[in-house]
Amino acid sequence: MKASNKRAMSTKTMVLMAMLTALVVILTYAGSFIRLSPMVTVSLTLVPIVLGAVLCGVWGGSWLGLVNAIVILASGQAAFFFGISPAGTVVVVLAKGTLCGLAAALLYRLISRRNKYVAVVTAAVICPVVNTGIYLIGCLTVFFSAIEGMIGEAMPSVMSVLIYGMGLVNFPFELLFNIVLCPVIYRLIKLLPKFAHD
Repeated sequence: MKASNKRAMSTKTMVLMAMLTALVVILTYAGSFIRLSPMVTVSLTLVPIVLGAVLCGVWGGSWLGLVNAIVILASGQAAFFFGISPAGTVVVVLAKGTLCGLAAALLYRLISRRNKYVAVVTAAVICPVVNTGIYLIGCLTVFFSAIEGMIGEAMPSVMSVLIYGMGLVNFPFELLFNIVLCPVIYRLIKLLPKFAHD
């Protein structure tokens, strides 16, 4: 009986992960058309990454984040940065994708022991925080001199561009999108009979 339950759980998880992976690929590719500047795109993929982290654990969140990063690199969304530093671009994009999913899963696991709803909201918050944070760190280290040369200004102005572009435009959109949709979709999924007792 236990073996049967484990097989059902594994099959259910695999089907869910396949659906979320396909959704991440589609939304990441679609996100390439929503460009706020040469450096800034609005990521629509963080919601399925958070859901994967919450419903499938650490490997699920990390895998979906990695898929997001691979599609970003393959679709040319990071072409601006790739022209500056190919190796640096690969490292930054892979790190921000994988680590945002990993962080969401780890925080959910930690907090869900006390309150699953609060844990989902927390995972929804930390995912864009890590995603944007690693992007900004990459801009200020690997890509800083190129950005400075492009806008022809010194450090304070470069910081203003990055903070305005990511902090005032991109990040709040992603954060709000996650906070509103992740808990709602999570509750809807849990209403399904196959997920009701997880």
